[in-house]
Amino acid sequence: METKQLEQQILEMNQKLDALTQYMQEQQSRQREWQELRDDMTLIGKDIFQTAVQELDEVAYHFETEDLLFLMKKLLRNTRNLSKMMDQIESAVDFVNDATPLGKQVLSEVMDNLTELEKKGYFEFGKEALKIVDTIVTTFTLDDIRLLRENIAAIIITFRNMTQPEILGSMNNALNFFQKMDIQVDKKIGYWQLMKQMHDPEFKRGVSFMINFMKNMVRTNGNSDVMVENNSGASGS
Repeated sequence: METKQLEQQILEMNQKLDALTQYMQEQQSRQREWQELRDDMTLIGKDIFQTAVQELDEVAYHFETEDLLFLMKKLLRNTRNLSKMMDQIESAVDFVNDATPLGKQVLSEVMDNLTELEKKGYFEFGKEALKIVDTIVTTFTLDDIRLLRENIAAIIITFRNMTQPEILGSMNNALNFFQKMDIQVDKKIGYWQLMKQMHDPEFKRGVSFMINFMKNMVRTNGNSDVMVENNSGASGS
């Protein structure tokens, strides 16, 4: 009975020794791993330190320890400002992300409108208009432009009168008459034939029309000169 108890105790002691041995082995393994890690970190730290020394040696003349301390203090003093700036940057990024689809849509519409304008010929029309302007600039001189400026009032009045319905109608009738006119004049005509034509009622009506036309033209030119002088005096004052 005592022998069995002793064997049991010896067995328990062996188990404890095995557990203790395993624990010691694990501790040794961990120590080796930590030692290897320290050795690796030491080598890395040395490399980093040497690299930092070499790199900082290039700016040694422009940098001092006080500068680094000043920079750190300034960063600490402006921590809140930096935080606000980061918040603003985040807001800007969010705005860009939200506005990107809208910007793509607007760009697509702009491109569609430009394509439509190109199909209608607006761009070609603009090119030709620029050529017209270039022709005007290269053809006329500054004196011509000054004369145009001085007479612009008379030109505008003339165009305004020409756009009146009755004037346009008269011009249209005159053009139609000129296109349809078929008058043949005899190369050999004497004074006696002319004297005979003067008794023709149509000839008398034509002469009367020309006289009245010239009178009205002279009267109209006089009124136009007065209007131009008045406009010039008003613009000069």
